[in-house]
Amino acid sequence: MRVSIVIPVFNEVATLEEIVRRVRAVDLSGETGHELERELVMVDDGSEDGSRDLLAKLADQYDDVRVVLHDHNQGKGAALSTGFQSVSGDIVIIQDADLEYDPREYPKLLEPILDGRADVVYGSRFAGGQEHRVLYFWHMVGNRFLTLLSNMATNLNLTDMETCYKVFRREVIQDIHIEESRFGFEPEITAKVARKPGVRLYEVGISYDGRTYEEGKKIGWRDGVRALYCIAKYNLRK
Repeated sequence: MRVSIVIPVFNEVATLEEIVRRVRAVDLSGETGHELERELVMVDDGSEDGSRDLLAKLADQYDDVRVVLHDHNQGKGAALSTGFQSVSGDIVIIQDADLEYDPREYPKLLEPILDGRADVVYGSRFAGGQEHRVLYFWHMVGNRFLTLLSNMATNLNLTDMETCYKVFRREVIQDIHIEESRFGFEPEITAKVARKPGVRLYEVGISYDGRTYEEGKKIGWRDGVRALYCIAKYNLRK
């Protein structure tokens, strides 16, 4: 069985080598008890900071790293959509390149799928029991508010709809057409997963090492407004 880790990249030259090192350092087979191969599908979304050259170097250095290039910046959702269509694995994990999420969490994220209990797993920053960096109060309020509205629309009981860590059986994610090009991907995919018949969704607690805007955080208030629109659009549409 193969696990594909899809990593969208936009101007992340400072962290690329480290995130690849961390992802490749996780002993998936030993920690999960299953024989698992791994591939990293890294989608560069028109970076201009040297990320593309570094990705080429990493792909030459490691056999399990594949690089897909966008000619121009299209957004995280577009990069993920490209990545999903490029994977060869049985299970797909979303991983950001900015070091906010710890790949050592993979075994717990994979467990419900490997045990045959789940088709989709979300890693929650708010489920409790895990460490997290203390940062922006209003970001937390916004995330919880958007999750609440999403839950009201989908009739799910998630605690963290906006999390990066989402894990899918390949046939589930490749059967969903992604329309959002930016951070509207999160409410869109949640709405579409909720509407798929028979899909079993689990949530597990994860740690979180958030970064500041000075450290390169990209999401802003406009993305929150777009998320509100996406919650309505993808849940009310027939």
